[in-house]
Amino acid sequence: MTARIAALYRHPIKAIGREEVDEVDLIAGQTLPGDRRWAVAHEAAKLQDGVWNRCVNFIRGASSPKLMAVTLRTEGDRLHLTHPDRPDLFIDTATDEERLIRWVAPLVAEGRAAPTALVPAPADRGLTDTPDATISLASLASHQAVADKAAAPFEVHRWRCNIFVDGLTAWEEFDWVDRTIRLGEAEARVAFRIDRCMATTANTDTGERDVPTLEILDGFGHQDFSVALVVTKGGALRVGDEVAPL
Repeated sequence: MTARIAALYRHPIKAIGREEVDEVDLIAGQTLPGDRRWAVAHEAAKLQDGVWNRCVNFIRGASSPKLMAVTLRTEGDRLHLTHPDRPDLFIDTATDEERLIRWVAPLVAEGRAAPTALVPAPADRGLTDTPDATISLASLASHQAVADKAAAPFEVHRWRCNIFVDGLTAWEEFDWVDRTIRLGEAEARVAFRIDRCMATTANTDTGERDVPTLEILDGFGHQDFSVALVVTKGGALRVGDEVAPL
């Protein structure tokens, strides 16, 4: 069976919301366009300006699970954010930083450092978790293998991946590590497997932890889900495009 792109996601603000898209133009050496363009720093952050900073400097779903229930939609230069416990919010990231901080503050878990500022990503990459500019890719079959062992609804959004592929067997994408794959018009090196954190235990409709995801992964002999790609040749990527190792 031919493997194909099933879905594409970007996350304009790190840990806050997700947005499905039909196509992207991948750029060699860069993260997915529009992905993690901003992050919300907290009061304990130690940031260096204009460069990639580690995820511990920002609010995260791993420590504040309610963030996992945020949805986001881009509308021109504005962002529309929703959450079951908060009023809808329309913001311009250039002018509405304080409104965003006030809106997201109640979603940060008690005892965690409070959000303080919206931080832009460097010009050439998004604020992904890895120091290298990577894009995450996962198999829907691997997701289903985990979902089959979950006692609650287990949505693909828990993984916060960029690319979902249909047509592979469960965990087959792990066999692509250190290989180059073709995705639509682009090519990428599969750099490593991505280990997972507590963010995946939270229901993306409610923001409540309801599935022991890491324990389920342990049953497969690891705590990994998805692989990290480094784009080596840019090009258009669309839902339905073929994915194959070279």
